[in-house]
Amino acid sequence: MKCPFCGHQETQVVETRVAEDGGLVRRRRQCAACERRFTTYERPEVTLPTIIKKDGRRTEYERAKLLASFKLALRKRPVSTEQIDSAIERIEEKLLSLGQRELPSAQLGELVMRELKKLDKVAYVRFASVYRNFEDVDAFRAVVDEVDK
Repeated sequence: MKCPFCGHQETQVVETRVAEDGGLVRRRRQCAACERRFTTYERPEVTLPTIIKKDGRRTEYERAKLLASFKLALRKRPVSTEQIDSAIERIEEKLLSLGQRELPSAQLGELVMRELKKLDKVAYVRFASVYRNFEDVDAFRAVVDEVDK
């Protein structure tokens, strides 16, 4: 592993820890040249499905885009980063368990809405209002009524 400080190619692993859920390995490394320490994280590489957009385009699944959507919907809401990360993990686990190579964006959107509904009702309504592109107030009211139940 290349040192991020001096660029030296040789580093040594000083400490290794496995995350609580077992899905991530944290390693403390030390550079052989400058002796500075830094942390790396390892996660298993898995193949998530390609997302098929409404217009037929195909794009690779991007965790960063999903995280940005959650953050936008949950802006100024009392939901922790850990809760958001857990929701995204559940979505990714579901995507993997489906075993599909391609997935319509509408199906991914429904998974996001299901997780937002569990996390925060206001964020759920925010996301639904954009995602479902309501044409009139009655459609919006139906979503709000659904949350009240």
